[in-house]
Amino acid sequence: MGRTRPASSGERRWKLWSLPRRALVYVLSVELLAAVAVVATTAWPVPDGSWTTFAVLAGCGALHLHCSRWIERVRRDHSHLPHVDLCSIWIVAGALVLPPVLAVAHTALIYLHRWWVVGRWDTSRPPHRCVFTTSMMVLATLAASAVAGLTGLRDRLRAGEPGGVLDLVGLVGAGTAQWLVNTALVAAVILLTVRPRSVKDSIGSAGDNLLEAGQLALGGFVALAVAWSPLFALPMVVAAVALHRTVLIHQLELAARTDTKTGLLNAEAWHLQARLELQRTRRQPPGAAVGVFMIDVDHFKDINDTHGHQTGDVVLRRMAEALERAVRRGDSVGRVGGEEFAVLLPDVGPDEARAVAERMRAEVHRVLVDDGAGGTVGGLTVSIGVAVWPEVAEDTLEGLLAAADSALYEAKRLGRDQVRAAGERRPPHRPPAARAQRPVPGV
Repeated sequence: MGRTRPASSGERRWKLWSLPRRALVYVLSVELLAAVAVVATTAWPVPDGSWTTFAVLAGCGALHLHCSRWIERVRRDHSHLPHVDLCSIWIVAGALVLPPVLAVAHTALIYLHRWWVVGRWDTSRPPHRCVFTTSMMVLATLAASAVAGLTGLRDRLRAGEPGGVLDLVGLVGAGTAQWLVNTALVAAVILLTVRPRSVKDSIGSAGDNLLEAGQLALGGFVALAVAWSPLFALPMVVAAVALHRTVLIHQLELAARTDTKTGLLNAEAWHLQARLELQRTRRQPPGAAVGVFMIDVDHFKDINDTHGHQTGDVVLRRMAEALERAVRRGDSVGRVGGEEFAVLLPDVGPDEARAVAERMRAEVHRVLVDDGAGGTVGGLTVSIGVAVWPEVAEDTLEGLLAAADSALYEAKRLGRDQVRAAGERRPPHRPPAARAQRPVPGV
């Protein structure tokens, strides 16, 4: 059997120089700043007893990473974007109780060990990313350490006498400083390399930030426990591994429901949700209604043929974003085929359903996509078929979707870029619909 030749270390290191110029300058600047900061920390003395605390925290962090190494590898395999790595529990604890030089060494050891048990097996993530991540976390650690030192929290923790409002302020302030520095550094590199659609997307989802806040809080409790005895950190290893496993389960559940190209519900998840909603609606008193849309991107094959499939994938993502902007809160949008989308609208009447569909058409008209070759793909349109139960007397989701699909093909037949409702008849006096223009290759 043939085997894929692994990339050599030289090939992987070379990926650093393939970064955009501004991103390369930024990455090297952060690494240089971290190196200077590490050298500066050597000026601080190391109090007696700090080495024992350092050894216990480093050992606990290593044990956590070792016990959860397979969990982290699965998380990486199912995530193509930066994700919360769950090292902050030990890093923030070290920043609070250790002198700066040992806090930095502790952070570096954690990420070196993390690379050894996880990162070195992943050829898609070259070593320079580990170096940059470590540099960012060193700077975040020093920010938390500085707050702990300025508020006197570290001294009182070392003396085993934490307590009072000032120490609470120091604890929260140190965690906040670490979060701010880490978030800012990560957001900057994402903006320079990935280029998300908004700055908001670069700082992570609400769930990611809540998980990070939870880690920082747990790290604070580890620091308080270590203030009494370093060995009190050991029980937190069990909690950290359990948290890691829970995060993995949530990530896999989300991946199982999500379409990878658009971030919408995938076909199976959308159909399940729509079937349950139809069953719920049918049990309601008379007057309850539910609507479904079938949506098809007009002339999508022309986009792939003209601009390539990568640009076509970007168009699908922008289409998905436009559709989500147009729906109401509580509506569900899914991708059910190549360029086909479906929408579930609970508690909607025929008039409101048509209004939502027309809003979708208008949002799609505003979509512009850079084709990567100096041009712009514009003039995008969709055809939409609408079916509302009980206006459409179908007893199953399959029947309701078939009615919406028939309306969609009627919209296609009549010229595209329009909305048609199931059972709707076109008035004979109505002028023919103007055929939608094909997407403009470059504007």
